[in-house]
Amino acid sequence: MDSFITFDPTGSVEAAAQECAPRVPEIKGSRLAVLNNTKWNASKLLRQSVAQMEELGAKFDSVNFYDKHHFSSDAEPALLDRIAAENDIVLTAIGDCGSCTSSCVNDGIQMELRGLPAAVIVTTEFEREATLQKRAHGMDDLEPVVITHPISSLAPDLLSGRAREVAPQALSIWVTGARPVAGA
Repeated sequence: MDSFITFDPTGSVEAAAQECAPRVPEIKGSRLAVLNNTKWNASKLLRQSVAQMEELGAKFDSVNFYDKHHFSSDAEPALLDRIAAENDIVLTAIGDCGSCTSSCVNDGIQMELRGLPAAVIVTTEFEREATLQKRAHGMDDLEPVVITHPISSLAPDLLSGRAREVAPQALSIWVTGARPVAGA
């Protein structure tokens, strides 16, 4: 009789807990970094999200735009250092596939470790991936901005609706560390 060895593929991840950066007391006067992962529609979504936040009354001291090399790679440490030196809060996007979600979350974690509250935009289809990624790095408290999927394949005229989903979540995450409660 043959014997079989069974492996459990679920495994477990153990990571030292890491704290998120202190939240900002208010948005007014903050220097906002906007980190574009260069995926299709990311720049348009980010720009429209900033406009939506301003329509909601956000008064940024400055808005500084940055591009990373590739959507499925983490941002270069030198770029992250520059962003941290020049800004107070950061918005990064988009996570609407596996590798870009992991990279966006990693970038958000690195910004948090550099002292900047990060709002990382991911879509509903990849919220679980974002959760797994932040847990793998010990930063369970990093709350992503979660918007309706898809983004990169979305027609440009529909992006404004997604930007309206981003704005209140990002503003809340930077100040409280959490997304706003629905209906509140």
